[in-house]
Amino acid sequence: MTNIVLNVLVLTALTVVSWSVLRRMRGWALVWAVVHLCVLTAVFDTIMIDVGLYVFDPTKILGVYVWGAPLEDFAYAVAAAVFVPVLWQVLGRSPRTASRPDGVPGAEDAHDTESTQG
Repeated sequence: MTNIVLNVLVLTALTVVSWSVLRRMRGWALVWAVVHLCVLTAVFDTIMIDVGLYVFDPTKILGVYVWGAPLEDFAYAVAAAVFVPVLWQVLGRSPRTASRPDGVPGAEDAHDTESTQG
């Protein structure tokens, strides 16, 4: 099995499983994340390949390169950019890490303390 077949199968399975969450997400934000991660992948994978950190078996890849990185290598960037936010939505924000005041433990107490001191 070639890398591109494996990548397509994994990305398809992830898309099918998370489709209901993906439909509710902002498309432009996902596109922005994919573009930026693909640019970073092109830069850093090219460097890592040039210095010999890893090599790709020529029989397992298409032979199409984007600035030195094989096309198949970008599937990981796409998967990370799309499916990490899906996991974030599915697992939800914990009250401890929420950025909204209503999700921060003790936010009500701090507000009440300020109003009674003033």
